[in-house]
Amino acid sequence: MSDLELLTQSLARNVKRWRTERAFTLDTLAARAGVSRGMLIQIEQARTNPSLGTVVKIGDALGVSITTLLDYEQGPRVRVVPADQAVRLWHTDAGSYNRLLAGVEAPGPLEMWEWRLMPGESSPSDPHPVGTVELVHVTAGELTLTVDAVEYRVPTGASASFEANTPHTYANDGAEPMDMVMAVSVPPVH
Repeated sequence: MSDLELLTQSLARNVKRWRTERAFTLDTLAARAGVSRGMLIQIEQARTNPSLGTVVKIGDALGVSITTLLDYEQGPRVRVVPADQAVRLWHTDAGSYNRLLAGVEAPGPLEMWEWRLMPGESSPSDPHPVGTVELVHVTAGELTLTVDAVEYRVPTGASASFEANTPHTYANDGAEPMDMVMAVSVPPVH
């Protein structure tokens, strides 16, 4: 079985598990996530590979991390994630990508990501739930971070934090690849 098939099956099983645990109907989760009921059915039946944006919306609506949605089993208190098991969820033909390095529920989802954006590329993000915070640390190049239509420059070695409940975009307006590490903390669902 391919990695993509394993991820599709894990996502199917975990979306259904967390939806059931939260006592959400398909219609309730669809409304909370802004995703169609038909898409949720396809995901729960492992018949589609949804976009990263769709997985983020479902995770936010369920109050769980992407790691939890893609994980096949909850592990011990200490979980080491080998480099070859970090999950690449988004990439472009030019070489931009992000990888989910690790994540936990603490008390809400907490995720650590590795990102690379090639020159001239960007990745927009829809608003996350109120209380979501993102931290970024640029390790190479310069990040152009736009939050709620205001642009910020984050050079190599610098870090930024922001409330992510408004539209935001990561972009590389420079001439060299931009690498960053990002942490995302989402409040628990009540």
